[in-house]
Amino acid sequence: MPDFLNPAMRKWLGIALAVIVLDHLTKFWVTSTLDYQEAIPVLPFFSLVLVYNTGAAFSFLADAGGWQRWFFITVGIVATVVIVRLLKRHAHDPHLSFALALVLGGALGNVIDRVALGHVVDFLYFHYRGLAWPAFNVADSAITVGAVLLIWDSLRGKRVPASKP
Repeated sequence: MPDFLNPAMRKWLGIALAVIVLDHLTKFWVTSTLDYQEAIPVLPFFSLVLVYNTGAAFSFLADAGGWQRWFFITVGIVATVVIVRLLKRHAHDPHLSFALALVLGGALGNVIDRVALGHVVDFLYFHYRGLAWPAFNVADSAITVGAVLLIWDSLRGKRVPASKP
């Protein structure tokens, strides 16, 4: 039976798929509701704003001339292959696999945007008194949470199972 059909892999790939679906449903809603760069204040420190990011995190390489689209698509595909292999190897480690599933879903959510649109749709915008965090999306959030969980998992170390008497 192929690895992706075993129950453990299905669970982790299902979580990744849920991230992709949630990411694209929210992006669809925002692009259907807002005009480009239109902002809707939600809280004094949070707004919804439709922006397009041709670069990476924090718009890194956004003005690089177009080659970055294919570079980030390639990075996303390579990351997908690596993460799926790690999931196959560690499918029964729930902490590690959950973190990897979040990163996988987020990476693929943004890769789909880059392939289909040439940019990533961002819309979550936090700001306070002239300070602002660059807009991001659900996929970026999943990648960030997954990365934090991966760091936490690596710092907590692997516990040696207690021996049975």
